[in-house]
Amino acid sequence: MALIDLIEESVVKVPLAASGKDAAIRELVDTLVSAGKILDAETAYRAVLDREAKGSTGLEEGIAVPHGKTLAARELTIAIGVSPAGVEFGSMDGKPTRLFFLLLAPPDQAGPHIEALAEIARMSRSKAFCSSLAACRTPAEVVRLFKDE
Repeated sequence: MALIDLIEESVVKVPLAASGKDAAIRELVDTLVSAGKILDAETAYRAVLDREAKGSTGLEEGIAVPHGKTLAARELTIAIGVSPAGVEFGSMDGKPTRLFFLLLAPPDQAGPHIEALAEIARMSRSKAFCSSLAACRTPAEVVRLFKDE
């Protein structure tokens, strides 16, 4: 399944209200709960925090890809968050994170999880795409941008 097939308005949070790392992760997990994509918010949240404890998933250029494997996810799922102000996320370049791609997958589904991470890495190399994404003000704009990509 392509990453684009997982992106719908219900899994997009724009603007992300959180001002800190843990709060941003919580907000994105709660977005997935509201969308009916995961079974248990606390289990999913802990899976992502456990992964973050091994090293920040804050990349460069304002992008973070927090992720985890958990039984709370029936299948690969994604939440996308856009923070106009940026969130301190322990990124490699020390800059605030504005674009979040939170991925959750069941423990027995490594393939789709890895493919999704690779797809996000490819997209994030396009400064024009990332700038356009950071400028989105509604979930509908985010979905439209991905569908047109």
